[in-house]
Amino acid sequence: LKSNSFQFFIFSRTKTPRKPVLKKSSNTSLKDPVGVYCRVRPLSAQDQECCIEVISETTVQIHPPDGYRIFRNGEYREMQYTFKEVFGTLVTQKALFDVVARPLVEDLIRGKNGLLFTYGVTGSGKTHTMTGSPGDGGLLPRCLDMIFNSIGPFQAKRFVFKVDDKNGVDVQCEVDALLERQKRDAIPIPKTPSGKRQIDPEFADMISVRDHCKVEEVEEDNVYSVFVSYIEIYNNYIYDLLEEIPFDPIKPNLAVCQLDLNHALCRPPQSKVLREDQNHNMYVIGCTEVEVKSTEEAFEVFWRGQKKRRIANTQLNRESSRSHSVFMIKLAQAPLDADGDNVLQEREQITLSQLSLVDLAGSERTNRTKAEGNRLREAGNINQSLMTLRTCIEVLRENQMYGTNKMVPYRDSKLTHLFKNYFDGEGKVRMIVCVNPKAEDYEESLQVMRFAEMTQEVEVARPVDKPLFGLTPGHPRGLDLDSPGIEQSVAEMLLQNFPPLPSCELLDVNDDQTLPRLIEVLEKRHRMRQMLSEEFTKNVLAFKTMLQEFDSSIVSKENYAQGKLTEKEKVIAGQKMEIERLEKKTKTLEYKIEILEKTTTIYEEDKRNLQQELESKSQKLQRQASDKRRLEARLQGMVTETTMKWEKECTAPPVRLRHRRSRSAGERWVDHKPPSNVPTETVMQPHVPHAITVAAANEKALAKCDKYMLTHQELASDGEIETKLIKGDVYRTRGGGQAVQFTDIETLKQESPTGRKRRSSPSSPTPPEDAAESEWTDVETRCSVAVEMRAGSNLGPGYQHHAQPKRRKP
Repeated sequence: LKSNSFQFFIFSRTKTPRKPVLKKSSNTSLKDPVGVYCRVRPLSAQDQECCIEVISETTVQIHPPDGYRIFRNGEYREMQYTFKEVFGTLVTQKALFDVVARPLVEDLIRGKNGLLFTYGVTGSGKTHTMTGSPGDGGLLPRCLDMIFNSIGPFQAKRFVFKVDDKNGVDVQCEVDALLERQKRDAIPIPKTPSGKRQIDPEFADMISVRDHCKVEEVEEDNVYSVFVSYIEIYNNYIYDLLEEIPFDPIKPNLAVCQLDLNHALCRPPQSKVLREDQNHNMYVIGCTEVEVKSTEEAFEVFWRGQKKRRIANTQLNRESSRSHSVFMIKLAQAPLDADGDNVLQEREQITLSQLSLVDLAGSERTNRTKAEGNRLREAGNINQSLMTLRTCIEVLRENQMYGTNKMVPYRDSKLTHLFKNYFDGEGKVRMIVCVNPKAEDYEESLQVMRFAEMTQEVEVARPVDKPLFGLTPGHPRGLDLDSPGIEQSVAEMLLQNFPPLPSCELLDVNDDQTLPRLIEVLEKRHRMRQMLSEEFTKNVLAFKTMLQEFDSSIVSKENYAQGKLTEKEKVIAGQKMEIERLEKKTKTLEYKIEILEKTTTIYEEDKRNLQQELESKSQKLQRQASDKRRLEARLQGMVTETTMKWEKECTAPPVRLRHRRSRSAGERWVDHKPPSNVPTETVMQPHVPHAITVAAANEKALAKCDKYMLTHQELASDGEIETKLIKGDVYRTRGGGQAVQFTDIETLKQESPTGRKRRSSPSSPTPPEDAAESEWTDVETRCSVAVEMRAGSNLGPGYQHHAQPKRRKP
């Protein structure tokens, strides 16, 4: 009994171990892939064309509709995508919750973090999956219901846990918590005439149906408290949906007054900033965290924030969410003291876990939504944040599959920056891909399927099981050693060692044995009791001494361990600072290397372009030099030829002057008689001695003679043939050719002595002689002009015509 009591007492004083700090370098061997599930919503009309078909529990098949079919070898392609599980159009909210969200709630109560988000095109059922409909709650109300069903009997009183501004939780003493509760109770709460608190009828139906599911194994020696917060990410700004906006009486907005008198003097909400706490978890500074004690209260807080969320009408959905909403459930738990009455006032004993439920805004093309103005800017920011999420997933996948160390661009978007610790730290990540099987969403659904299938290849570190020690099992609120039950059990155990009492019945007045025997037994029992009391006192003193020694040893060991821990913490802090400095330096060097690589690429491209340009210019210069050489040779030849021509012209004899015919005896003539020339057979015929007779102008003949004579025949006015001898002088030109200058014309004419002229009458037949004479009318010789032949010229032979006016001799 003594040893058992001592063992129990020591165990009840054991402290819960400090919550381990999540480190980026966790055990890489224990990793789980991101769980991706697919949910197909039913078509809104029976006659709509469908492009997605569920073919198994894990596979969907998507085929292009008639307007988008891509033919390959005469058949269109059908793509299949595999997920962890596929939910068809007939799946219930409860079945979806049991598979996807229930394990996350169980991990939350065991001190582990979780992230669940819905992703898909506008109108694919994301908000319905997360929130639900009247009478059939979605994942969010079912998660809240399971949490409070599990921890309901073990919840701490309100304000025992108090959140701070650094993403942590403190434990208040009972007095401070009582004061906080009194302040809260002093605030009037609107009630109905029956005295009950008002409940918004819009969400009352969503939480009316309960399945009463809960976690079976809950640490009963801990107390729990739930805090909820609700934010939205709109146009890459973070807004607190639970923030109570104060009144501003200085600058009232009259336009707003006409729309809503209750919010007439409210200032516009201010965007929030992200920070990283000491455990490397991202949180929103100044975000409102409300402590809730029931499912109704938690969902009422959610509904109050839901009314402030940005919702706008688009062409695809009548009530389309234009922002990403994040509903965070934070669970704080801490052990009780040895008596089981109060929470241990030590911050290290508190275990925090968080479950984030994210409803992403729909992704779609702006040309389908017909967005303009603010709607167009919203769509651009939504698509940009989803693209950043996709980029982060791609980089994470590449780093894990190929061992690279590329920087994940979490900071490019508030959405990815907020969930950085889920992918870099520990926890479970689950994604539900919602798709609409209608044909109009084929292209967007195809992109969603590809992204979801790629996300399954990213692995996240598995959360470590955290031991949560409290009191001894079976004693949820401690064991009271001073209770009557304990005393009775101890007394019974002691009485078993005492001698039994003899019979005390007196049957005879003279009986003198019964009383002495009774007195003897009582004396023995008294002595035995004194001995046990003395032994018990000694044992108590020894036990106290042992406890003191044990406490002193524990204190000394704690002091020693604390000193060592402080030293180690200082060393670790210095190493962390050095690591952070080296990481920053590494990132800076990587950035510089990337810049230098890009600069080198640009310079190499410029170098190649300049080399190509230089080669083309060199070839052009070579061609120009070759053309120049050829032109110089040609010009040199022309100069040489021109020089020779001028020399010839300068050495040529001068042009001879005209001489009278009487002086022409002995000179050589060119007798040019055309083939059409007809001899007249007269007595007087021209006779030129030493003449060269030609039928056409001949350069060789002109070069050998000094005189030129052309015989020309034509019909005179009286019908007789008239012969003309056209004479001229031949001289050399400066170009090296010959020219003829006509000097005189001699006319030879045959006449009848009787003076009668031959005439031809059309009425009388023409005699043969007259017919012969009439043929002479067609005889015509053409005068050839003198030709100047420029021999040896590169421009070819040129011609000059020199003619003198016809002159008759008297």
